[in-house]
Amino acid sequence: MSPGAEFLPPGTPGRLTRLLVQAAGDRALVFVQNPVRLSRTSEPQPDFAVLKPRADDYQSATPGPEDVFLLVEIAETSLEFDRELKAPLSAAHGIPELWVVDVSEKALWLHRDPRPDGYARVEKTTQPAPTRLAAAPEIEVDLGGLFA
Repeated sequence: MSPGAEFLPPGTPGRLTRLLVQAAGDRALVFVQNPVRLSRTSEPQPDFAVLKPRADDYQSATPGPEDVFLLVEIAETSLEFDRELKAPLSAAHGIPELWVVDVSEKALWLHRDPRPDGYARVEKTTQPAPTRLAAAPEIEVDLGGLFA
């Protein structure tokens, strides 16, 4: 969990869990606070990871960048850390998409199109809407009620 995430309103992580799991169905696996191996020396634990389905549900190996559709960080006090450190690190390792949920401002930052120096497309919205995953457009997450 991101630093400060333990102070979140109790409904935010639960609501996002439900939205991600419903959208993923059998097309993806949703990991909650489990590690993702970016390199030999980097294994962050995002709040959520939406992964490519695999027969063993990643019991035999930690997922790597090639397995990830989406990483999600929930930020209340960690927004700067998530956006300025975790986002460039994720992009540099080819994670196709990163969402940072800014609980304080009730905003969602969508980071897409990874490059070695960061994400080429970054959008902030205070009115999240149904959103298709960049690497799995058949998965649409209805974020409309995220901050309700």
